[in-house]
Amino acid sequence: MISTVLVANRGEIACRIFRTCGELGIRTVAVHSDADENALHARVAETAVRLPGAAPADTYLRGDLIVKAALAAGADAVHPGYGFLSENAGFARAVLDAGLTWIGPPPQAIEAMASKTRAKRLMGLAPLGEVTDADLPVLVKAAAGGGGRGMRIVRRLAELPAALEAARAEAASAFGDGEVFVEPYVERGRHVEVQILADTHGTVWPLGTRDCSLQRRHQKVVEEAPAPDLPPALTEEVYGLAVRAARAVSYVGAGTVEFLVAEGRAHFLEMNTRLQVEHPVTEAVYGVDLVAEQIRIAEGHALPVEPPPARGHAIEARLYAEDPARDWAPQTGVLHRLAVPAGVRLDTGYTDGDPIGVHYDPMLAKVVAHAPTRAEAVRRLAGALRTAEIHGPVTNRDLLVRSLGHPEFTSARMDTGFYDRHLPALTAPAADPHAPLAAALADAHGRSRFGGWRNVPAQPQIKRYELAGEVHEVRYRHTRQGLTAEGVRVVHADASRVVLEVDGVRRTFHVARHGDQVHVDATRLTALPRFPDPAAQLAPGSLLAPMPGTVVRVAEGLAEGERVRAGQPLIWLEAMKMQHQIAAPAEGTLTALHATPGRQVEMGTLLAVVETGRR
Repeated sequence: MISTVLVANRGEIACRIFRTCGELGIRTVAVHSDADENALHARVAETAVRLPGAAPADTYLRGDLIVKAALAAGADAVHPGYGFLSENAGFARAVLDAGLTWIGPPPQAIEAMASKTRAKRLMGLAPLGEVTDADLPVLVKAAAGGGGRGMRIVRRLAELPAALEAARAEAASAFGDGEVFVEPYVERGRHVEVQILADTHGTVWPLGTRDCSLQRRHQKVVEEAPAPDLPPALTEEVYGLAVRAARAVSYVGAGTVEFLVAEGRAHFLEMNTRLQVEHPVTEAVYGVDLVAEQIRIAEGHALPVEPPPARGHAIEARLYAEDPARDWAPQTGVLHRLAVPAGVRLDTGYTDGDPIGVHYDPMLAKVVAHAPTRAEAVRRLAGALRTAEIHGPVTNRDLLVRSLGHPEFTSARMDTGFYDRHLPALTAPAADPHAPLAAALADAHGRSRFGGWRNVPAQPQIKRYELAGEVHEVRYRHTRQGLTAEGVRVVHADASRVVLEVDGVRRTFHVARHGDQVHVDATRLTALPRFPDPAAQLAPGSLLAPMPGTVVRVAEGLAEGERVRAGQPLIWLEAMKMQHQIAAPAEGTLTALHATPGRQVEMGTLLAVVETGRR
C-alpha cells in the first residue's frame, strides 16, 4: 500500500492530487522552485522540498533532484501530474530504479507513445517528409509534450524554416526535447479524445469521449464530456482505436487518445501517457476519481470488468491570466480575489493574495459545471463565470462567457478554427457603461468626510478610468441628499456596493479596489490621475514589451537606421514557456533598438522605436 506520495509538479494539478491523497489518508510531499516557495501547492502539502540550483523555468524538469527529494522526504510513490516530466520515460525509470512506486504507465509505454512520431508509426501512420506547396497548409509539431507548445501553422513554404526553428526552441524549453515533425493541417476539424483507464490485469476502459475543439494557440480552452453530436458509429470507432493503442503498448493507468474528426472520419493525433488537464469533466460524468484510480492501479488493484454508466454532461473552462485581445498576452501581478459561486467545481493552484509570475503557464483555474443536459451545463458554467469574483490581472473570463453563448458552440457546430474566425467579435469591448460611475461613487464614499456636502453650489467631482483601452471621465456631486449624478438616481453608495436606478430599473454593483485597480462586478478598470503626467508620453512607434519575459531573439542583422516593413518580425520574447513575436507596427525606420538576447524585461519596457515616414 502506498503511504506517502510526492507530486513531481506544481500549481493546480499538484493541489488537485493532494486533495485526493488527503481523502485516501495518504501523506503528501510537494517540490518547489525558489519562485514557488510560497505557492499554494507548497503550502497545502504536509511536507515540501526545495529543488535547488536550477532556474525557475527548468526546476521541474530536473528528475534527479525530484528523486532525491522523494527519498529525503520518505515518500514511497511519485505522481507526475501533467506537463514537465509526466511523459518522460527516463524519469519514470529513475523513480522505479530508486525503489519508488511510479503512479503512471510503464516506461516502455511512455517511450512508445510520448514521441508523436513513434506513436504515429505504431498506429501505421507517418509524418510528412519533404514538404511541397501541394502539402500546405501544414502543422509543425513538437514530438514530445503538449499544451500547444512547439506548434506552428505554416501556410507559405517560405515560412517553414522559421517555423521549424521557433518550434524547436519552444519545445526544447518546455520539454527538454527539441524534436519536431510536420503533418497536414486540417482547417475545420473537431478535437475529440477518449479517456483510457487500464489496470495490470488486462482490463482497459474507454471511459467516454471529450470534445476539446475550442483552442487558442493549439491549447485547449473549453472542454466537455461527452463529445456532443458524435455519431454512434464514430464513437465506437474511436473507442476501438483507443483501446487498440493502449493494448499495443501494454498500457497501465490513465491516458488519453486524441483524434481530429473531420468529414465523418477520425484521424489519430497522439496518445498522452498521463492525466489530462481536462480530466474533471470525465470524473463528473462517470462519478469516478481518476487520481484515486491511478493510485489503486499502481497498488495492483483490478478494475471492474465494465466502467460505470455515464450520467449527464460536464463542461470545463480554463481561466487564464491573459489578454485575448492582445494576442493572448500572458499577464502577471497579484491575484487579489478568486471565488466562484456554489454548484461548480474549482480546481486551482492559487488563493487570494498570491502573485502570478512569469515563469510558468498562465492558467489560474479550471471551472467545471455538471448538469443533466448539455444546455443546462453550458448555462450553469456561463453563469458561474459571469458572477465569479476575479480581481487581479486581466483574464480571459469575458471571452469564456461569450464563447459559451456563441451560436456555433451552443449548437455544437464548433471546430478548432473557432477563435481564428470569431476572436475579434468575441473580444470587442462591451463593458458595462455604468461601471465607471459605480467605481467613482464607491471611491467617493470611501474617501469623503462628513458626506462631502457644502453649503454653497459645488462644482462636480471628476474621476477618470481606463476601461477596455478607452478613457472614461465621470462626474458626480455631493449634495444635501447625498451623492448625485446626471441621468441616474443614486439609491445607495458605500465603498463596496453601489445601487443605481436608471430609467426605473434598479441595479446593484459590487466594487472592490486594489491600488489603482477597480473591479466593478466582472468589469476591470484602472483609476487614472485627473491630470496625466505629460512626461510619461512615449514617442510614436514605440514597441513595448507586452508582458514580462526574456528576449530570446532579435531579427538577424537588425540595426538602428534600417528600414522595416509593416508586420516584419523584429523581436521574440519568451514568457511562460511560450515565444511571442513582436513585429513592426508600420513601415518605417528603426530609430532605436534596446532589446538584446538574454535581457529580462518587465511589461511596458521600451524595446524599440519605429518611426513612420522617415527615410
